[in-house]
Amino acid sequence: MKITIKLFAFLRQGRFKIREFDFPEDTTVGQVLDSLAIPRQEMGIGIIFINGKRAEFDSLLKTDDVLAIFPPVAGG
Repeated sequence: MKITIKLFAFLRQGRFKIREFDFPEDTTVGQVLDSLAIPRQEMGIGIIFINGKRAEFDSLLKTDDVLAIFPPVAGG
């Protein structure tokens, strides 16, 4: 199945900004993070969206989904 992945901020370093990928059916967000070498511990406080709606590591992806991955941010 084809999904579009959008990476934000420092997650783009050495990777990409937006790219389409093929994944097997029943792929989860966590499996995508693993394939991109993005540590789940790091993303535990990041923000993940599928088609503009909040997602979790175990959220299943479907064909033509857009997965947006934002790293943890800190502010003051």
